[in-house]
Amino acid sequence: MKNFLAKSCLALITILCLSSTIEAQTKPAGRRISIKLKPLTNCKVYIGSYYGKSLVLVDSTMLDANGQGVFKGDTKLTSGVYFVVTPQITKQFEFLMDDIQHFNIEGDTTVKEKATITGSQDNDLFKAYISFSSEKGQQLQNIRNEFNAAKTKADSTRLADEYGKVDKLVENYRNDIVKKYPGSLLSMLFSAMKRPVAPAVPIVNGKPDSLAPYRFVKNHFWDDVLFNDDRLLRTPFFEAKLDEYFKYYVSAEPDSIIEEVKYMLLMAKTGKEIYPYLLTKFTNKYMAPEFMGQDKVFVYLFENFYAKGDTVILNPASRKTVTERAYSLMANQLGLPAPQLDLVDSLGKTVSLYNLPSNFTMVVFYDPNCGHCKEELPRLDSFYRAKWKAVGMTMLGVNIYDAEQAAWKKFVTEKNLKNWIHAYQTKAAKDADEKAGRANYRQLYDIYKTPTVYLLDKDKRIIAKQLTIEQFDDIIQVKSKKPPTK
Repeated sequence: MKNFLAKSCLALITILCLSSTIEAQTKPAGRRISIKLKPLTNCKVYIGSYYGKSLVLVDSTMLDANGQGVFKGDTKLTSGVYFVVTPQITKQFEFLMDDIQHFNIEGDTTVKEKATITGSQDNDLFKAYISFSSEKGQQLQNIRNEFNAAKTKADSTRLADEYGKVDKLVENYRNDIVKKYPGSLLSMLFSAMKRPVAPAVPIVNGKPDSLAPYRFVKNHFWDDVLFNDDRLLRTPFFEAKLDEYFKYYVSAEPDSIIEEVKYMLLMAKTGKEIYPYLLTKFTNKYMAPEFMGQDKVFVYLFENFYAKGDTVILNPASRKTVTERAYSLMANQLGLPAPQLDLVDSLGKTVSLYNLPSNFTMVVFYDPNCGHCKEELPRLDSFYRAKWKAVGMTMLGVNIYDAEQAAWKKFVTEKNLKNWIHAYQTKAAKDADEKAGRANYRQLYDIYKTPTVYLLDKDKRIIAKQLTIEQFDDIIQVKSKKPPTK
């Protein structure tokens, strides 16, 4: 019995060793990609790849007198869609960089479409697909041209049906690749680029559920996509699909965005390249967002990722920028109590924000020498006199430069801002803040341009910030239960 077990174990070890040897032979280490590129000789050529929306060069080799060279290295490149680049940094033809990076490329810069790649099953599949899709793509273009020229409804209907049939052939071709070659790079690409087709509007309890198609597409938008797959970055379509998703299928409300970025980043955490890429993308997008309030997403990213150690992906300058920006935004998020303002007016009397009882308070931080301020503050005053004063608005103008006393007083007089409360922080108060380690109001209110404007409710909570005057007016009219006037 012991001998039998010993022999069995020995046999198992032998099988495992053979399996390892076979796998090592099937997937050789590193990369070695031979290239012959006519009519180029004695020059450097490159391999490039997609990287999100960018194109990057990742390797190079010198072609000899026969136009031959070898891209080689001890490590493999991240799999994805790559292309050959000439010395003039001109993109030639695409190919797939799969996990077996030992193959041959032969091409001619005068007939890019004739390039051949041998020794790579993924590129055999890719070439066949390119040929098929080019043929069907031309058919679809011809049908579109006929459709645009159609003169009868019958012709339009017939052409639309033809278009659908050809388009379905392309879709079926891709689906067949996914089924027949599930482990191939091309299969992954087709799965990742796929868009779900919205179903017909269902009838629920006798009523059409018009949102059901939207929910279906949103819920299946990322089927078969793993966000920790670094190969996604090396495609021309992933980031475009990502942007499409956030534009059309994610609410602009910050909490909805946070749920999405949280899911994607946690899924991508084990990805070497895609995780820092996505974190950086979301950081840049929501550090200076398109819509008011979305900077809450950036604050979330800082508190839950950067503050927990992920600043290591940043260089010192970027780390400083991200950290300072986060601390500038933390105190002035929508719905939070506005930071305290203890100021003095032109006569030296104390002005405290929380001692100004009113239904609304508009705090305007400005520079009396700023050209834009000279245009915007009179416009704010016009809206105040015409509309906002009647709903209980207090206008608090804050001169951000204590040294500009003369220019400040002249500005207030010339612009006739007599119904406002005007104040500033003295140099002594600013120095006291610095000595005590307290954040200055410029940081607390994120004042990096002038004018910077905040709208507060009766409890001094932040309702809105950094909007146009017309947008502020719309919000004030809604909040005061009066419809906006045209």
